[in-house]
Amino acid sequence: MAAINKKALGIGAVLALSFFGVLALIFSPVFGDGKNGLVFADDMFNRLSKGSSYFIPAVAKKNENYKAVTVALTIKLDKPEQMNPLAIRLLAAAGAEANTASPEIKLNGNLGMVMNQVLTDSDDMFKNDGAKITARYGGTDERDVMTAWWNILKGMDKELKKQGKIAEAKIVSDVMKKAVEPAYNFYKIEGQKVSEKAGLMIGLLIFYVAYTMWWGFAIFYLFEGVGLTMKKAKVKKEV
Repeated sequence: MAAINKKALGIGAVLALSFFGVLALIFSPVFGDGKNGLVFADDMFNRLSKGSSYFIPAVAKKNENYKAVTVALTIKLDKPEQMNPLAIRLLAAAGAEANTASPEIKLNGNLGMVMNQVLTDSDDMFKNDGAKITARYGGTDERDVMTAWWNILKGMDKELKKQGKIAEAKIVSDVMKKAVEPAYNFYKIEGQKVSEKAGLMIGLLIFYVAYTMWWGFAIFYLFEGVGLTMKKAKVKKEV
């Protein structure tokens, strides 16, 4: 029977109990506005992520190169429900001619103007000013507008690549990934710069590493306390 090491067992018990005590605190709603520790940390990292994801001005600058570029595309949408009047309205607002030819949209227009319209909507969405988008499109929910734009851009990207227009496809892809997606995903989140929360962020990362090691040492001492230890096997000498 393995010998009990009371000292190691005591250290392990203290570490384990304190670990679960801190865990209970983390799940308690004491971190402001009734948030627990996980929600607080998640919200903070979301705000910091948004603060470093504002690429719209840079994409808008690139889009200036496409002000004189016209395109004629037949956009195939993935699902029938994506073929709705909203898609046509959005393209018309961007100065393009768009007609429904289910399950496709036939589009003729200025690429730079269409992308500029998407960037304008994305910028308002990113700045949490969805009311501007709703007003711009006669009361349509801002999330529906951005979803429709994403579907349109996805179709444009595929068709432009088929036509071998790689540069044009690249600007469409950039607008979709660097403007529409961040604007939609971070909507209603207040962005913050990493420099504003550097101390707290570093502290949380250090705590995460220390807390993980905390549990590891608790298990180590508990096992050692009950006599479960790992020792190097003895080398058998040949006779």
